[in-house]
This record gives sequence, C-alpha cells and structure tokens, in this order.
Amino acid sequence: MAANGKPKILISHLFKSFRTQTVLDDINLDIRKGETLVVLGRSGAGKSVLLKVLVGIQSADSGSVRIDGTDVTQAPLDMLNRVRKKIGFLFQYSALYDSLTVGENVAFPLRRHTDMPEAERKDRAFELLSRVGLEDAFSKLPSEISGGMRKRVALARALALNPEILLCDEPTSGLDPITAAEIDNWIKDMQNNRDITSIIVTHDLQSARSSNLTQ
Repeated sequence: MAANGKPKILISHLFKSFRTQTVLDDINLDIRKGETLVVLGRSGAGKSVLLKVLVGIQSADSGSVRIDGTDVTQAPLDMLNRVRKKIGFLFQYSALYDSLTVGENVAFPLRRHTDMPEAERKDRAFELLSRVGLEDAFSKLPSEISGGMRKRVALARALALNPEILLCDEPTSGLDPITAAEIDNWIKDMQNNRDITSIIVTHDLQSARSSNLTQ
C-alpha cells in the first residue's frame, strides 16, 4: 500500500524481555499513514508481544512507541485511552465475549467509548456485520458460529470506532485455506476502502502472499 506524510507509528530502540528471554531486541520501525506492514516469524518470536506493546497491554523494557507523536510507553492512562480509540485490534483467538451475542460483541466498543444511543449502536453493529457477510448471525452467541465466522465478527468489532490503525494478530491462524483466504480478502478490502495503517503479524507466508498484503 502507498504510504505518505509523517510517521503514523514510529518505533525506536524497543526492547522487551521476559526474565532471561529477550523477545524484542532493538526494534526500529517507521510506519506511515496508509501503509501495511507484515511482520513474519515463527511462533514465539515476539510478534504478538510487539502488538501488545503498541496498545499498552504490555510494557516495554526500554525504547519508545510513538503514535501520531504520542509515546504510548510513557503516556498516562487517559492519554493512552485516547490513542487506543484510533486503533482496531484483531486478536489471534478473536477474544469475543461468550456471554454476549455477536451483535453485542461488535457494539461493545461503541458502548464503552461513545455516547451513541443504543438503537444507533445496534444499527452500526448490523452494518459492520453486513460488511463481513454475517448479518444473519447478529443474535447468535459466539459458541453457535464457526471459527472463521468468529474471526470475521472480531474484524467487524475492530472496525467499530472507525480506527485509523488496524492491528491483526495471526488473522488466519487455525483456519482452513479457503476461510483463511476469505479473511485475508476482507482485511485487504477494508484497507483499500478506508486507507487504514495496518500491522499484520503472521507465520503464514502463503496467507501474506495470496492476499497481496506484502505489496
């Protein structure tokens, strides 16, 4: 994807370790608006940790991560939450709430971070589910749909707040080739239509190549 302007995400000399195991060793990345970065590596290489540091779920040992100029490794919680509203996160295992319906899962960020009336939240959730072909699953529970469908629900939820940045953690992990290709295509369509800055971590070379995410 084309990149432009100042760095949207600027990672400088980032280090992270767990006891004696170093997982992020002097990481330096400059990611610009509209750019898609694919991080390839085997399981356990620290790819997921990188994304979690970017959103402040895990702390860095040293270094900085600047998003639109704000260093999220040093920002107070209120400032960090403002930055988080710009970010959609597609978790590796979808991370849907089992007790909420599919529609309620998608609407959850809207309920938590906006004053949008309930009726508008439902309409927004339905619209997002329609984009990923799952409007018929609106009232179902996550346990009633397949793994691939749960990934699409999680993608719809990640887009609920119209994020400027999309982080995808192993978006096709554990899926059959056909479903994996569908997920790749959904992500690519969202990027093309919304000019989102994206970081996608994966160990699946075929997935990255087939969806043209590396171009």
